[in-house]
Amino acid sequence: MSRLKVAFAGTPEFARVALEAIAAAGHEVVLVLSQPDRPAGRGMKLQASPVKQCAVANGWPVAQPRSLRLDGKYPDEAVIGRDALQKAAPDVMVVAAYGLILPQWVLDLPTHGCLNIHASLLPRWRGAAPIHRAIEAGDAETGITIMQMDAGLDTGDMLLREAVDIGSDNTARLHDRLAALGGRMIVEALANLGGLTRTPQPAEGVTYANKVEKHEAQIDWTQPAEAIVRRVRAFDPFPGANSPLDGETVKLWTAHAVPAGAPAAPGTILAVSDTGVAVAAGHAGNAGVMLTELQRPGGKRLPVADFLRGFDLKPGQVFG
Repeated sequence: MSRLKVAFAGTPEFARVALEAIAAAGHEVVLVLSQPDRPAGRGMKLQASPVKQCAVANGWPVAQPRSLRLDGKYPDEAVIGRDALQKAAPDVMVVAAYGLILPQWVLDLPTHGCLNIHASLLPRWRGAAPIHRAIEAGDAETGITIMQMDAGLDTGDMLLREAVDIGSDNTARLHDRLAALGGRMIVEALANLGGLTRTPQPAEGVTYANKVEKHEAQIDWTQPAEAIVRRVRAFDPFPGANSPLDGETVKLWTAHAVPAGAPAAPGTILAVSDTGVAVAAGHAGNAGVMLTELQRPGGKRLPVADFLRGFDLKPGQVFG
């Protein structure tokens, strides 16, 4: 299909990558919707989302309603969003990690409806945090699904679907790989708009990727070592796995499973060296966790050798 008038709705870096890919492919970005500016950083100053920053840099019109529900909590803002969309008259709307539910009037407004870039192999991991949850659950693969949106939560028909191996990636690395893949796939979808086969999602295998909450980041050392390692990877960079130790909350950034040797209470430090801190875990498989990158409150992420210069850890101390 030739050059399209595209409205885009998205907020974080994952969405910015797709927006730039759409523009680079020659489509006309007629409107960008993004979440309102939020306080961020130590000064808690209002900061525009990566998508808004991209739009402003390129001179694309931006709207930031807190809701698009005309009968919702912010009807005046929804009307502003509606007027902006009607004025833009898009051929299609692309949605990626926007953060707002789209009411039916939005889904119906573009000529070709709304396409969503979702970071999982639907129907697995519908919802807010598919990358984190895929790693946490130990999935071997994940991917990108381009979906024709309907009124449900990630329930629309699939248009394109491509898998990637997760390997040993943490969320940061996997996010970047999937963002690039999503950008490529949405350009492919737009090039073939109207000629793609719509495949309903199967009823079997549906899971939900609930939003990651900060309280989840504290490690439960009674869990098996592999489960702890997956959680460390899943929560890098946010919210950062952590565990109390001697009155401080230490963040745990890099870890792998190792043979634990003699049994010890979960959370007990077994050995300390410049190459890692070995910690006892739940005894499934008699494995422990080797921590190789840590961070003290107010400090920086450090390789274990550098961390130990400012924090004297000894075998027998207990995390958690």
